[in-house]
Amino acid sequence: VLDAPSLSERHKGKIVVGGSLVTAAALKKAIELGVKGVVVGGYDAQDLKEFLGYDLGVAITGTEDKGITLVVTEGFGQINMAKRTFELLSSLEGKKASINGATQIRAGVIRPEVVIPVGTEKSEEKDGKVSMGLKIGSPVRIIRQPKFGEVATVISLPEQPSLIDTEAKVRIVEVQIMRTGEKFSLPRANIEIIEE
Repeated sequence: VLDAPSLSERHKGKIVVGGSLVTAAALKKAIELGVKGVVVGGYDAQDLKEFLGYDLGVAITGTEDKGITLVVTEGFGQINMAKRTFELLSSLEGKKASINGATQIRAGVIRPEVVIPVGTEKSEEKDGKVSMGLKIGSPVRIIRQPKFGEVATVISLPEQPSLIDTEAKVRIVEVQIMRTGEKFSLPRANIEIIEE
């Protein structure tokens, strides 16, 4: 948790990476110190409403002039940042970076961005690995309830569309929750791949 005592003058002009949550007091102190941005796993929904001064809707957010940019990588509440994301950002500590907190969750989805130039090497060719998309064994994050935020492993990718609770026929994925070992099926649209 990124709390107010964690921040000091040494963070002025910097982008601070937290873990599972940034407190409202920490965000306020970050603004007072002149921190440029905070990247964190989660943020309390009520704190966000108070910070923005209005209820968050489905419109584009991130254009407000609040004196700081907030990038929430996982969602509302105290949610650990994906391990690979946290490790990657931590490994680039001290590098120049740019962040954009603009977000839209409906049509024309816009995700926040963290851009850190690290050289001329093409990312798809790094270590000879090329992203292969969704496949059995892929690590994924569930992005809809009732298992929102859980990290799972793909165990099956049925080819034929299946009827779901809403009576829509959609392509599904069968996953196993890493934390509990529970197995279940859900629409493929309800997951995001965690790139390795």
